[in-house]
Amino acid sequence: MKTLLILALVGMSSLALADEAKTTQPQPPVQYDYSMNLDIKRVINLSTIPDVCEVVPATMTYEDHQGQVHTIQYRAMGEGCQQG
Repeated sequence: MKTLLILALVGMSSLALADEAKTTQPQPPVQYDYSMNLDIKRVINLSTIPDVCEVVPATMTYEDHQGQVHTIQYRAMGEGCQQG
């Protein structure tokens, strides 16, 4: 009887771990739009902007105030334009 109880508990714990693994997978990036209200508590990562003089795709990963991590894609001006 104890063996059956232990097997049942092990089976349930593996299901709980499988569910946890599903929720921690990164979501695909969302394309930023000016109408979006972003809830940014902390920036985790910014992609490197290339040294070119044109608009390039960029990515930001951030954490919101509820602790959820989001990745957003946006367009940014390259770092290679001459000032002056």
